[in-house]
Amino acid sequence: MTTLFVSDLHLDPVRPEITTLFGRFLDGEARAADALYILGDLFEAWVGDDDPSEVGAVVADRLHALTRSGVPTYFIRGNRDFLLGETYAQRCGMTVLDDPTLVDLYGTPTLLLHGDLLCTDDTAYQQFRTQTRARHWQAQFLAQPLAARLAFAEQARAASKARYGELVASGQFETITDVTPATVQTWFARYGVRRMIHGHTHRPAIHDEGHGRTRIVLGDWYEQGSVLRVDASGTVLSVL
Repeated sequence: MTTLFVSDLHLDPVRPEITTLFGRFLDGEARAADALYILGDLFEAWVGDDDPSEVGAVVADRLHALTRSGVPTYFIRGNRDFLLGETYAQRCGMTVLDDPTLVDLYGTPTLLLHGDLLCTDDTAYQQFRTQTRARHWQAQFLAQPLAARLAFAEQARAASKARYGELVASGQFETITDVTPATVQTWFARYGVRRMIHGHTHRPAIHDEGHGRTRIVLGDWYEQGSVLRVDASGTVLSVL
């Protein structure tokens, strides 16, 4: 049996083919898995569980069908869907985990996280993350009308694209948006593990971090699927 990991699907109405691909994955390979873990950014944006989007409804139906078939599904919030709450999680039948979470995978303790916590060189983002994860900020935001929250999400996406351009132009993109090596080692030491799995950076790879430590980075789903398969014999990171 195999445990499956995905992240950074960024599901969005403008890319319906990716939602379709994810649905086929859930109805196909995932049905034979021990478990499915979604490590954040399932959606391009999530402004509250009351969002009536068609993409959200389709994904909830497919995930609920998967969990009803006997495959437990776990979710860690990402930087795009940190407002995904228990109401929607129950629609999907999935369990929301803390970021980070320590699990045992076939005898190997493994640290799971979205990955943005590792990008500590991006101080501006870390400040934004701290602000938006605060309960009072989220309560105030979710109290706004849906239209206002959707408008905020559009503004945030525009600002993100503008900052992307600035970082590329300044030559800082590769370093600022990737993990900070010292922070990675700190998290390994803090949890006493030798394996870490995360997404967020959109740089799929299996890294040897020294001292017997392995860091696996999941790929995004912008143009194709990316899946990590873990079983008792090891790990395989590949595209769909």
